[in-house]
Amino acid sequence: MPDKNANLTVAGRSASLPLVEGSQGPSCIDITNLYRETGHFTFDPGFGATGSCKSAITFIDGEKGVLLYRGYPIEQLAQKSNFLEVAYLLLEGELPNAAQFTEFEHAITHHTMMHESVKNFLHGFHYDAHPMAMLCASIASLSAFYHDTANPNDPEQRKLAAIRLIAKMPTIAAAAYRYSIGWPFRYPRNNLEYVTRFLHMMFEVPSEPLQLNPVVAEALDLLFILHADHEQNASTSTVRLVGSTGANAYASIAAGIAALWGPAHGGANEAVLKMLTEIGDAKHVDKAIARAKDKESGFRLMGFGHRVYKNFDPRAQIIRAKCHEVLDALGVNDPLLEVALKLEEVALKDDYFIEHKLYPNVDFYSGIIYKALKIPTEMFTVMFAIARTAGWIAHWIEQHEMPGGRIFRPRQVYVGATPRDYRAIDKRP
Repeated sequence: MPDKNANLTVAGRSASLPLVEGSQGPSCIDITNLYRETGHFTFDPGFGATGSCKSAITFIDGEKGVLLYRGYPIEQLAQKSNFLEVAYLLLEGELPNAAQFTEFEHAITHHTMMHESVKNFLHGFHYDAHPMAMLCASIASLSAFYHDTANPNDPEQRKLAAIRLIAKMPTIAAAAYRYSIGWPFRYPRNNLEYVTRFLHMMFEVPSEPLQLNPVVAEALDLLFILHADHEQNASTSTVRLVGSTGANAYASIAAGIAALWGPAHGGANEAVLKMLTEIGDAKHVDKAIARAKDKESGFRLMGFGHRVYKNFDPRAQIIRAKCHEVLDALGVNDPLLEVALKLEEVALKDDYFIEHKLYPNVDFYSGIIYKALKIPTEMFTVMFAIARTAGWIAHWIEQHEMPGGRIFRPRQVYVGATPRDYRAIDKRP
């Protein structure tokens, strides 16, 4: 029988460290007792080789391009499911039957309203504030309105907080957008389904009804499915870190929104559009490709490659087809989208990109779709946050349900000054 321990000797001190096996993926070395037995910590900048928790929600195999939600391939969910059903799956661990889905959809639908005082809260922002700033602050403020879901140790309160967050996130997101452009807020129309309701809150004006091409809601629902969860990424890890302190759901999710805002994470699709704007014209794509290959240029193609996926991003393969369908159906004539399609065409054939496996990722295609749907660039990350709320709250709940939870407390390698004595101001050089 193979040894289930990793044996490590450091400076004459030995430790026998147990291996932790998951249902899929590589084994992990449990280093809980490493410091006690050897006097050493591990050093892993960016946590690239560190498992911070056990989770049963999402599995990624970056080498093979596999993404599973609760064991279901993302390709099957993208083809056959819808976002609310996927949200239920992430929360409950199983796909709902008809009665369960009806009950869940009803609960979400009847928690879509935001407290009227949240409108006053939004009015406190300057009109040109970034929608992510408004969303982050507004979600954090919900803990001031819903004291009946402030206890993370109560299962019923956790469940109600999850329902409220998934339901209200689109309402608050749309309100933040409309405030930023001076439009009156639109209340949710609960006779519509989740994604269509959000689009109406975003774009409908009192003077005329909104006419939606069905492909718009279909594309957005697909994007929401693809963005719903992605294992222990930066924002999800942030939600878990904050949640480990005992913070309520609203504070934890607001922290996740703040982490998502960064251009290296959820802001990547917004960065794609800025890059396309910088390139400017499809005739400049070849020059941009050459600059991207030159490490001294400082220019980087946004939306290509991925930290985890070493072959291809399965979400990108799914959304690529929908991207072209949307552009064809809407007959969009936009110079930036011409740049994007030319960039995709050249990069997919270029030996350098093929050799380095720098394929267009989900951020590249989602940015193109959002642009085609006339969603403002500053709202791209907000759209990501709406979808990812389902995954964030599922992880937050799982964290509180799993036994043995501890507050997150990473260690460091200190590189500062060694001990020294205080000197009076007149004695300092």
